[in-house]
Amino acid sequence: MKGYVFHGAGQSAWEEVPDPAIKEPTDAIVRVRAVTICGTDLHILKGDVPEVPPGTVLGHEAVGEIVETGSDVRTVRPGDQVLVSCISACGRCAHCRRTMYGQCRGGGGWILGHLIDGTQAEYVRVPYADLSVHPLPAAMDSKEAVLLADIFPTSYEVGVLNGHVRPGDTVAVVGAGPIGLAAIATARLFTPELIVAVDLAPSRLEAARKLGADAVADAREAPEQLIADLTDGLGADVVIEAVGVPESFELCTRMVRPGGHVANVGVHGKPATLHLEDLWIKNITITTGLVDTYSTPTLLRMAAAGRLPTAQLVTHTFPLDHMEEAYDVFARAGDTGALKVVLGEEQHDAVAVRAA
Repeated sequence: MKGYVFHGAGQSAWEEVPDPAIKEPTDAIVRVRAVTICGTDLHILKGDVPEVPPGTVLGHEAVGEIVETGSDVRTVRPGDQVLVSCISACGRCAHCRRTMYGQCRGGGGWILGHLIDGTQAEYVRVPYADLSVHPLPAAMDSKEAVLLADIFPTSYEVGVLNGHVRPGDTVAVVGAGPIGLAAIATARLFTPELIVAVDLAPSRLEAARKLGADAVADAREAPEQLIADLTDGLGADVVIEAVGVPESFELCTRMVRPGGHVANVGVHGKPATLHLEDLWIKNITITTGLVDTYSTPTLLRMAAAGRLPTAQLVTHTFPLDHMEEAYDVFARAGDTGALKVVLGEEQHDAVAVRAA
């Protein structure tokens, strides 16, 4: 088969790789129908995630068809259409028993495209298939469903739920990339009074408005003052950090009101200053986290019912073998306007042909 292979910092290629095979009785092999690219994949390509060994097929999000299962797999069988979760879960360790699947100690967690070959290929081996793939609702489009593999559960769990968004809250989302936009969409489920999006790119701020932000702010123009003006000087009840740089985290701590929450979702590669000299007296709660994907079944049902705006986040589509072009478009999002790029086979409606 072919897959997108990491060969070291700045080096990658769509090339022939060995077909995956069942290694454990809990494995499943999935033929990939749709896959997307994550900002974390860009970090890997830059060499920012040193534990990824050269020769690894990248990717941790996919939709596809089960083609083979190990002898212990009970919940899916060949022919099933499934979502491949970004997190694999053994289901038995102390963390999995608390639904902290991202911290799995039994060989799971974030392993696809990280510690083992991932989803950006024609086929992928998924460990612990019973808890790590999810059957798709029959009518759900694969190009939309693939967004449920990572960005929607990440934004919902690590941003909205960790941030304790409640009815009537003022919510600020710093970063209007795919994660921030999904946070805006899922925060709306809790009927906050006001959602404010902060970003540098006008195109992303416009996307934030379309997804439900009530106000937007350029990150270079003192957005904390806008928050103060909109809340009579109180600040935001919840601030969601969806960028992953020191400046954005520190901005979040300046925007939150006393007694409020800062929910960090962004992946940070550098230290950020925690100004405890200002924050110690304000009863602030700061949360961090890797997604656990315990919410994926719920989000799948909501998406199938039309309750999540998944289609609005997909800006570019490509055939699977155009991986290098898709990476280029996604990496230059400021120029291309890319939010989520989805690669996969063309879907066609089945047409019954009557014999003459």
